[in-house]
Amino acid sequence: MTLARTLSAGSNLSRRNFLVASAAAGGGLILGLALPFGRSEAAGSADFTPNAFIRIGSNGEVVLTMPYVEMGQGTYTAIPMLIAEELEMSLAQVRLEHAPPNEKLYANPLLGVQATGNSNAIRGAWKPLREAGATARTMLVAAAAQRWGVDQAACRAQNGEVIHEPTGRRASYGDLAAEASKMPVPESVSLKSPQDFTLIGTPAKRLDATAKVNGTAVYGIDARPAGVKIATLAQSPVFGGRVKSVDDTASTAVKGVQQIVRLDDAVAIVADHMGAAKKGLEALRIEWDDGPNAALGTEQVARQLEEATLKTGAVAQNVGDVEMAMANAATRLKARYEVPFLAHAALEPMNCTVHFRKEECEIWIGSQAVARVQAMAAQALGLPQDKVIVHNHLIGGGFGRRLEADGALRAVEIAKHVDGPVKVVWTREEDIQHDMYRPYWFDRLSAGLDGEGRPVAWSNRFAGSSVIARWLPPGFHDGLDLDSTEGAINLPYDLPNFHVEYVRVEPPGIPTAFWRSVGPSHNVFVTESFIDEMAAAARQDPVAFRRSLLSKSPRAKAVLDLAAEKAGWGEAVPKGRGRGVALQFVFGSYLAMVADVEVSEDGAVRVHRAVCAVDVGTAVNPDTVEAQVQGGVIFGTTAALYGEITLKNGRVEQANFDSYQMIRMNEAPTIEVHVVKSEEPPGGLGEAGTSLIVPAIANAVFAATGRRLRKMPIGTALAKQGN
Repeated sequence: MTLARTLSAGSNLSRRNFLVASAAAGGGLILGLALPFGRSEAAGSADFTPNAFIRIGSNGEVVLTMPYVEMGQGTYTAIPMLIAEELEMSLAQVRLEHAPPNEKLYANPLLGVQATGNSNAIRGAWKPLREAGATARTMLVAAAAQRWGVDQAACRAQNGEVIHEPTGRRASYGDLAAEASKMPVPESVSLKSPQDFTLIGTPAKRLDATAKVNGTAVYGIDARPAGVKIATLAQSPVFGGRVKSVDDTASTAVKGVQQIVRLDDAVAIVADHMGAAKKGLEALRIEWDDGPNAALGTEQVARQLEEATLKTGAVAQNVGDVEMAMANAATRLKARYEVPFLAHAALEPMNCTVHFRKEECEIWIGSQAVARVQAMAAQALGLPQDKVIVHNHLIGGGFGRRLEADGALRAVEIAKHVDGPVKVVWTREEDIQHDMYRPYWFDRLSAGLDGEGRPVAWSNRFAGSSVIARWLPPGFHDGLDLDSTEGAINLPYDLPNFHVEYVRVEPPGIPTAFWRSVGPSHNVFVTESFIDEMAAAARQDPVAFRRSLLSKSPRAKAVLDLAAEKAGWGEAVPKGRGRGVALQFVFGSYLAMVADVEVSEDGAVRVHRAVCAVDVGTAVNPDTVEAQVQGGVIFGTTAALYGEITLKNGRVEQANFDSYQMIRMNEAPTIEVHVVKSEEPPGGLGEAGTSLIVPAIANAVFAATGRRLRKMPIGTALAKQGN
């Protein structure tokens, strides 16, 4: 028998809430933290305790029940480093498990819901997980001291053991686990000082790398419960449309097709395997009722947003008196900016496996918001939430798409008509044409400069969707939300008269959602491009102009100087090439980027090099920091050069990678990442590189050609200007 210590936990995970008390079946200390990279379901093991983060068993194994999901960003390496650092263990001694859906236990403390997004997994885990590790260490040391009858101060933890310094006696964590579970939980614990870190700040090998290379890693699309059938589907090509009629004669004749499931706005083919399902889908003859959005085009959406910026909006930030400053300005500027709808186009297409058993439902998925999947599926099925069992898996690209539960709900709708488990896999065409898109945005800006070229006024009114208003309604109030405005307000620059308004406009006929850096992916492009316009109007060097406005932001100035130095700013460039700079403070991190771009005579743009300086605060795993910036730069460069979703007759025109183009390997720029050493708490980085590279490229095109890009993607913008 072991003693279980029960502590309550809420959405705000204090240190005490984070330390959960339950004991493993074989005895041990459960304080709360195994990553199912293999093909077994660790959540089903006998000692799995969903109300715990760290579990230390009698075998000495430390298990971290991970409240965040891994989708390539390195979370499943960096977060265990926090625990291992304070527990005085190596990373190899920590195993990870996906957390089950449980908003009360596993809510992201910065979001209040169980979700992985907003570049805040490390930010949210930084203090509570270190405290959980430090508390476990303290209790283990106390147990050893009590066993030996010695002063606790004479004992220390090292490499998974407690050592009594004077005598050299040792006891492993596993040996001490049962006794440690009976120790009182300390009211407070001391965290290690940054100068004492041995793991945090070192480049750690990715824990998931081996399994991903040898093929044992389990993604949502890999789930194969016994007897599973495979389904694919066709959904109404116009959002809001319905099925009018179906001729499935040819489909049912396809070998391997088991059944046709007709829904109000979709038809699914259920088969023995994906090949048969796709052939059955191709043979299907569907007549659609396109509904109220049949005539919708991108031009209507853009016009609606442009007209909205002529009206007043909610004031996001106001400093000084912009109108008076503008009236007295020596130079005045005006500009309009637009960014298009964008798809996620993750490598792993949307998929979900469901087994509906009337009184219970089991789901296998890769989700960024697993509790939301459970809650929405339960509501759709009329079941209690505890009757919906959700197994979460690794994600082959999330980018915010898998914060949504629509894919799971669609699979649930189909599974209700299928006997046994069914895996629903979207084709690439369905994935792109039925995405939930990064919003379209329209900005109207003006600025004033004094006689010396210094900014005296800044005004920005922009219109677009609020994803937060739909996804997390409490986060939208007084006409504003933090996501839509991040990167447009609280700029690092000294701007004495500053006014920003946001007008919420939800376009009809096309759903919008989170995308890798939603607000900043729009706002940083606009603000950093307009800062560049101001520098040009002042006839000043873009780096020098920015630097002169950073007296109150030394961290921003430091990354700007570092990026400029490493990029060779000011050095001559060949004809047809230019360098562009951009600076941002978003997601709690400071970044500066210099892009080296070539524009050919026919208007083709090639990004040769991107140099980034990063102050992310404490870089828990510098290797992950570099990889995140590299991935963000590739993602953002793709969006800058090619990214655009357009509507015609209510239909998304792009369907696959031939029409929604990705950057190719031979087009990828050389990417340099320079990390500033810092002892500040960590900022976020998963989305930061994406938002910054776009204005850096646009500003480089201006440096190379004198042509200002105020709309993305670059090809569309240059074509409209005329090559």
